[in-house]
This record gives sequence, structure tokens and C-alpha cells, in this order.
Amino acid sequence: MSDLLADSYLIVGLGNPGSEYHGTRHNFGFIAVDFLLEKIDSAGPFTFIKELQSEIVVGKLADKPVCLLKPWTFMNRSGVAVQALLERQKNINPHQIIVIHDDLDLDLGRVKLKQGGGSGGHNGLKSLVEEIGSTDFLRLRLGIGGESRVNTNDTVSFVLNRFTASELQVVDDVKRRIHFGLIKFFDSGLMAAMNQLNCRVVSEKVCKE
Repeated sequence: MSDLLADSYLIVGLGNPGSEYHGTRHNFGFIAVDFLLEKIDSAGPFTFIKELQSEIVVGKLADKPVCLLKPWTFMNRSGVAVQALLERQKNINPHQIIVIHDDLDLDLGRVKLKQGGGSGGHNGLKSLVEEIGSTDFLRLRLGIGGESRVNTNDTVSFVLNRFTASELQVVDDVKRRIHFGLIKFFDSGLMAAMNQLNCRVVSEKVCKE
């Protein structure tokens, strides 16, 4: 991996490696960055870098240098992989890190962009905060809760199950919104991107809080 530019953004998708976790709700972060790979100008696909314990690709999104990263340390140790890259790339600060992750507290179809805050009980975020020593990174929270979650009391099984066929239609909408939201962020800043992203995805394409 070539050295990142000082103005590069590190976009981290949280999830678990392995075919048994592919397409699960808990891997929404992986799903999102896989989609972003299709939208960036890059030299190729994700490459696994052993010393960084991650799959990584470097490219440009809306002319902004970006690095997409998928930790292979499993969700509860996500911060280990991110910190390994930060130790190698000294010019990346927490304000240039965008973490994309699933969120049980939001209905499926909801997206929330925010900067800073706690882990909210999410073990991947908890690991990040512990390893990089900061809460100042940006978070893209992707809802996976709602009606499907109400129908089960087993949270672990719920997050580790794959999206249903009907849910995948919403997932596709969310992926597209993330792409355009990041372009808005790079072009117009955080508040403009929050105004665009932090609303509900519904069939009528109307934002509701």
C-alpha cells in the first residue's frame, strides 16, 4: 500500500471476516465499503495486508483521496487493525476517520452521521476508542433494528443472521445514500452531509425524523 496523502480520509467498515458472516446484519459496515469500492477510482480490488490485519484499497471518491479498510481482527478487536494503520500513517488524525457500522437502536433504513460520542454498547466502536485513544472520529450509523428485531429476543442470532430478501431492497437504498452522502461531505462539509443523510429511507423517498 502506498503512503496516504495528508488530506486522505480513512473509511473503515466494521464487520467480521469469513464466509459465515458474509451478508449478515452485523457486517453492514463491510457491505457498505464493498459498495463504495465500486464507486471510487482505485487501482484494483481490496488487498489483504498481513501486518495491518486488514483488507485495504486506496483511491479517490469525488476527487478526494480515500482509503477503504476492512479489519480482519473480528468486530471486538476492530481498533487493533485501525491503530496498526495509524501507526504506519502518522499524518491521519481522528477527524479524518469515518467508521461505518451497524446500529441496533436505529430502524433498518435509518442512517445517522455524527462526529464523536461514546460506543453506544457497540463492541467494534469500543475497541476503536480504546486502541486509537480518541472518540473524535466520524460515525455512519446504519440501522438494522425495527420490525424484524421486535420479532426475536435473541440479539446475537439476529445480528449474525443475513438480511432477508425484502430487507436487502432497503440495504441497497442505504448504500446509495451513503455514497452520495460522502460526496456531499467532501464537497460541502459535515452539516450539509448530516442534513442529507440523517433522515429515514421510505418508499416515497421522503425524509422523516
